[in-house]
Amino acid sequence: MTALERLLAQYDYSFPERLIAQRPASPRDAARLLVFDRRTKRTHFSTFAHLAAFLPDNAVLVFNDTKVIPARFTVTKPTGGKAKLLYLATEGRTIRVMADRKLTIGSRLTLAPRLSFTVSGKKEKYYYLRPSFPLARLFSVLERYGTTPIPPYIKHASLSEKKLRTSYQTIFAQTKGSVAAPTASLHFTKRLLAALKKRGIRIVFVTLHVNIGTFAPLTEAQLATERLHEEYYEIAPKTAAILNAAKKAGDPVIAVGTTSARTVESACDRSGRVSAGAGSTELFIRPPHTFKCITGLITNFHVPRSSLMMLVSALVGRQTLLRLYRSAIKKRFRLFSFGDGMLLL
Repeated sequence: MTALERLLAQYDYSFPERLIAQRPASPRDAARLLVFDRRTKRTHFSTFAHLAAFLPDNAVLVFNDTKVIPARFTVTKPTGGKAKLLYLATEGRTIRVMADRKLTIGSRLTLAPRLSFTVSGKKEKYYYLRPSFPLARLFSVLERYGTTPIPPYIKHASLSEKKLRTSYQTIFAQTKGSVAAPTASLHFTKRLLAALKKRGIRIVFVTLHVNIGTFAPLTEAQLATERLHEEYYEIAPKTAAILNAAKKAGDPVIAVGTTSARTVESACDRSGRVSAGAGSTELFIRPPHTFKCITGLITNFHVPRSSLMMLVSALVGRQTLLRLYRSAIKKRFRLFSFGDGMLLL
């Protein structure tokens, strides 16, 4: 057994397939909530609608305001055959995509009349395409011709594309660029946000564009280099100032989702001071990582053997995390992207 296999085996667990959520809770804040206090070791079960009652005084919640784009699209090859592509990122004058079949370098891929791409290169499992139209138009083109990229385990959602574009999107999504939603934030409603503000909870936003690597299996290379997939992020000066003031005052900083946690931890120094600005992160958070800024986390229940489980276990401990998962499964919590969540304090 390799070092990677041994590591992944430590984050494995079994669950009934029927617990994989195929659609979000309705209303969103009706999703169930497991609350775990690391200090007292106590566990509570509630719903997101009652989240405010469990948050500590003077807490700051950090949300990711990225917006999922309709990143899947189908093109026609010169042979007349179809290829399904997934947009991942813009790099220079090209876009980086994944394809469901082999593409020929130099070939022209047709999306629609007067809209096409030329395959300019390949690196590892990614292809690079040069569009026939200005890159500034890309997102508007995808809005018309693309579809929402939901995870493969959501097989029976029976949601139309129109419905998915709202269901698989947070209510505060603003900055386009993600191929997956920051799913811990899917539980929040305008009503819940209002209740949090009334309770005195401060709310700030960062941006991290979620890449497909978030869901990809961990590789030997990532384990060897201690670096994950690269993702672009931004933190506004006002957000950094609020976080730094909270840390100085000893106020709790709670990340809503692993993407928010990864953003903040990537942008802070050893003392926990967060720097504003834009950048990219390959940060691989797993035990024995010590969080420098965040003190708590709101997160969903993640797929077994994933880097997301490792990030959460860095906060609460692997054995505790697995115990909480067993408890949630016993109580038939819904799992994964459209599923229920946890508040870890």
